[in-house]
Amino acid sequence: MFTHKLVPLLISVTAALSLAACAGVQPVAYTAISSSSQLKQNRDGDSGKVPYKYAAPVNWSRYIQVMLEPVAVYQGTDNQFGDVKNEDRTELANYMAETFAKKLAKRFDTAKQAGPNALRIKLTLTGAEKTTPIVGQVMHFDIAGNLYNGVQAVRGGQGAFGGSVSYAVEIYDGSSGKLLKAYVSKQYPNAMNLPAAFGSLSAARTGLDKGADALVDQLH
Repeated sequence: MFTHKLVPLLISVTAALSLAACAGVQPVAYTAISSSSQLKQNRDGDSGKVPYKYAAPVNWSRYIQVMLEPVAVYQGTDNQFGDVKNEDRTELANYMAETFAKKLAKRFDTAKQAGPNALRIKLTLTGAEKTTPIVGQVMHFDIAGNLYNGVQAVRGGQGAFGGSVSYAVEIYDGSSGKLLKAYVSKQYPNAMNLPAAFGSLSAARTGLDKGADALVDQLH
């Protein structure tokens, strides 16, 4: 009897894995951002969330101020917004600006203009995936879905039919304008984060929260 129950479960898990794997998008080295030609494929352990990056040798401790440029919504043909409407893109860009500014303020003073000992940071929202209505929530209550999401949570992977956000970060020296660091990132909630599964853009917002924390951590 146990075997008869287990077989359908394994089939369901396999189907969920296949569908979820096909659903996600992978960020690219977006051709219309300034640092595109300098971005290289990331070979480190965080490549799942930061597939492309560039970094110059930098002593971050010398920088005490930051000037955050207005968040740009990427218009290149290789954008990854899919069916996300323009008003939703604008909403996410506004949320990104607010969230990153708040988190950066914990590490830096705010500069109104670029200058010595200041960083100029350019953020570009390049894509977003909405949580698939109903299915994205059901996967948290379905046995097979919970198994899949549990594995993804351990791996740091994206939840089944969950949303995400993709963006580019470019960091410049405020005096010279030299590019110090740039990367493309895809962020999403922990696969077992149930609240983030409700609301089509909730996962993307949670991804931006995580992305802002990740940026600040890199600048210490």
